[in-house]
Amino acid sequence: MEKKDTLTKTLAVIGTVLVWLPLLAPFVFAVLLFFQRGVFGFDYLMPAELFLVVLLGSAALLWAALRAHAHVRLVAAGLILAVVVLFAGQWIAVVTGLASGETQPTGWRWGLVIGSLAIYWLGLIIVGTGGALLVRDLFKASQHLQKGL
Repeated sequence: MEKKDTLTKTLAVIGTVLVWLPLLAPFVFAVLLFFQRGVFGFDYLMPAELFLVVLLGSAALLWAALRAHAHVRLVAAGLILAVVVLFAGQWIAVVTGLASGETQPTGWRWGLVIGSLAIYWLGLIIVGTGGALLVRDLFKASQHLQKGL
């Protein structure tokens, strides 16, 4: 790793939080809703709805990874996967009429859109994992320096 300064660490931590936040929020809200009203409501669209947060976090992570020369491929691959399948799923929804309500959300069309959302989630998990590994490596390296190793 090259740059392990405060800027790189800050970018890595903020980016990781911003990527994981839209992934974990649906679970937190589902549990809260269950305890408040006794209803299980899971918003699987929330990470897609918070795409700008994810994009900002991913950009910060990518910048930190490039500065540190670590986990760049993992973060970039996850980001590319997430962006491509999110837009592909939206395109499929528009072309098949699901987005306008012209077509009922059933069958293979609905499966393609839901499948693209699942792959989008996977892409975000890849980016978030890359961020967590980057944060670990950045702070592990600084702890070794502080101990004199």
